[in-house]
Amino acid sequence: MNKEKTFLEKSISEWKSLDNKLSDIKVLLDMAVEAQDEATFQEVKQELLHIKQLAEALELKRVLSGELDHNNTYLSINAGAGGTESCDWAEMLLRMYTRYADKNGYRCEVLDMSEGEGAGIKSCTLLISGEYAYGHLKAESGVHRLVRISPFDSNARRHTSFASVFVWAEVDDDIHVEVKPDDIEVETYRSSGAGGQHVNKTDSAVRIRHRPSGIVVASQTQRSQIQNRERAMKMLKAALYEKEVEKRNKEKDEMNSVKKANEWGSQIRSYVMHPYQMVKDHRTGHTTSQVDDVMDGYLTDFIMAYLKAIITGSLGQVSADGDDI
Repeated sequence: MNKEKTFLEKSISEWKSLDNKLSDIKVLLDMAVEAQDEATFQEVKQELLHIKQLAEALELKRVLSGELDHNNTYLSINAGAGGTESCDWAEMLLRMYTRYADKNGYRCEVLDMSEGEGAGIKSCTLLISGEYAYGHLKAESGVHRLVRISPFDSNARRHTSFASVFVWAEVDDDIHVEVKPDDIEVETYRSSGAGGQHVNKTDSAVRIRHRPSGIVVASQTQRSQIQNRERAMKMLKAALYEKEVEKRNKEKDEMNSVKKANEWGSQIRSYVMHPYQMVKDHRTGHTTSQVDDVMDGYLTDFIMAYLKAIITGSLGQVSADGDDI
């Protein structure tokens, strides 16, 4: 209750501050008109632009009012069909999200990773910690499509690769999620990543499969099997909670009609590096030719476009064929 109280008090304070700024600017405008002072009038115009930005930021926060939006988030990346090419694309996405976290002051921890046979990664799971991490990064759930000249093709042909991203919130300890022992299958294995003598020389990594839902989670970065099991169970409970919330909100969620299954061919965003440079989000129509910037973690414009589309109800259908690319 104290946590909720602090959050609400901060929200009210921000709106009161905006209202006071509007009152002050009205007084300043009246003074500028009465004195026919052009300099004061220009000051009013500049301050109005600042107030507009504050209002837009508060409006976006209104969208981030879900129960879990302010929480930390898990983010998993899985390479699609296509062997080395898709594994390399998955690793590029890993770098992109790591850079995004760094630029926005989030802490990013790799919980599990499976490396590709030739290059890249088959899959990985991150824990991204920071205020509103889930509220922002939930916009990234879906299939991401890459079009480029493959560096692995000796004939320099153009290839299309896919990787899926799934984002779910870390749940607080006070949210109870029941997991029956008979419903889970626990597997231990030796970690393949760096981490010291204990990590690589013992079967400390843990993978848990939840039979009823088919959800699989894994942790391999902790020093002991017990710690990895605790982390994996926390991830599983968070994923089950996310699944239950989606189930409960399915009928009343107005945006549900524009959602599509997270499967190949239902990409939410395309990254084109050849024959031209462009990144396009198929849900919002937001595009940029600055592909290098996006791959370096500058995702804020795409995330803001997604949140604004929710506000206006203009979130569009996912492009299934990508013919508009």
